[in-house]
Amino acid sequence: MRLGVIGFGNMGAAIAKGIVEKKAMDINDIGIFDIYTKSREKAREYGFKVYSDEIDLTEHFDKILVAVKPIHAKALFKKISEHVDGKLIMSIVAGLESTDIKSYIGEQRVLRIMPNTPALVGEGVFALDSESNATEEEKEEIERIFTAIGLVEWVEERLFPVITGLSGGGPAYVAMFIEALADAGVLYGLKRDVAIKIAAKTLLGSAAQILETNIHPACLKDMVCSPSGTTIEGVRALEEHNFRAGVIEAVSKATLKSQ
Repeated sequence: MRLGVIGFGNMGAAIAKGIVEKKAMDINDIGIFDIYTKSREKAREYGFKVYSDEIDLTEHFDKILVAVKPIHAKALFKKISEHVDGKLIMSIVAGLESTDIKSYIGEQRVLRIMPNTPALVGEGVFALDSESNATEEEKEEIERIFTAIGLVEWVEERLFPVITGLSGGGPAYVAMFIEALADAGVLYGLKRDVAIKIAAKTLLGSAAQILETNIHPACLKDMVCSPSGTTIEGVRALEEHNFRAGVIEAVSKATLKSQ
């Protein structure tokens, strides 16, 4: 497989670098283009071959990953439209549906992917469009590559807005939670760096326990909450501040914005 990536911002870079670092693809089989000079320079510094423009890159690869900002997407797709025949076009552009993309490039094979930034450390979440007209061989190949840098789930495209709100924005919500936990640790005497490491590892370990043992999150909560204990006191405080309702509202607002 040879992959051309258009857009080397946070997400495009996270995917390209993550794939290489996890040895899912050879760096020589990935090409990069970005409209910004600094982004192109970063790609070169990492070792990627950088192409002169979008069309140049598109002509050299049979699979193209579009990782540009939504405001640039329409112009980009129109620009490369005459150079994509027979190629698989993958898009991580939020809010831009497959039908929209095909209206710009014609009836080509399109696979929408909704990622998140932890892909950079091999712990991403990737929702792939189960209704894509990519070939079965291509779907298997893409799943293999993205599985190397995270969790892959095939979902209907109509559910992509909630994927955006949940896993796309999730790292921001999680970061805020970690920061809040660390703030509490600092309040009671922990050094900032120690508090952040303890909070982040607590979150990481709890998530791993849920995924590896397949227990319901409520079961993990109940395991930690002893009768009349310290943790149930903390849980009550979270409930008094509408913690779960706040999280649900955050995902809901992001989902509606994506729609």
